[in-house]
Amino acid sequence: MQGALQSFLSHGNIVKNSVLQHFRLVNPLMQPVFFSRFESVTSARMEEHGFESTTIADVLKAKGKSADGSWLWCTMDDTVYDAVKSMTHHNVGALVVVKPGEQKSIAGIITERDYLRKIIVQGRSSKSTKVGDIMTEENKLITVTPDTKVLRAMQLMTDNRIRHIPIIDEKGMIGMVSIGDVVRAVVSEHREELDRLNAYIQGGY
Repeated sequence: MQGALQSFLSHGNIVKNSVLQHFRLVNPLMQPVFFSRFESVTSARMEEHGFESTTIADVLKAKGKSADGSWLWCTMDDTVYDAVKSMTHHNVGALVVVKPGEQKSIAGIITERDYLRKIIVQGRSSKSTKVGDIMTEENKLITVTPDTKVLRAMQLMTDNRIRHIPIIDEKGMIGMVSIGDVVRAVVSEHREELDRLNAYIQGGY
């Protein structure tokens, strides 16, 4: 999965560069005028609307507050069994863990990986083990803010081999996105950028 994401990003750049190379090969004499116009006209538009403009806030907005996984949480005192049951019911792979009675105060995160490695493999009971005993603690969490660029979030997730990342602002935890959410956003960005390049080629700009 991680390698596929890196390949996907590289492929997107290859496609874009191939389009630009096509113009160089078709008419080298037009290169100074064409690329001057291309850079001055389209770069500003791409910076405003394009490939690297989408933020985590945009991803959350697209998911909506009622989307599965956006606002799911458990407490440190809940049993692992109840936490896993909640994940299964909502079809998600992780829950944000909060301190008892403090929904906005993030204490850590519990994932399917924690359950497999720290309960199943070690032969522990999920019904007698508290979430706080196996969660990834707050001081070890990788987090992002609403203003974090989607590509930056993807880089953090691939570099640290994680599939879920909490979103924190000045008031506390506001949600969580998965690698699937981030990949969908990046795919959308690639598609829109290629559409703009194609529109320029066809005279749409």
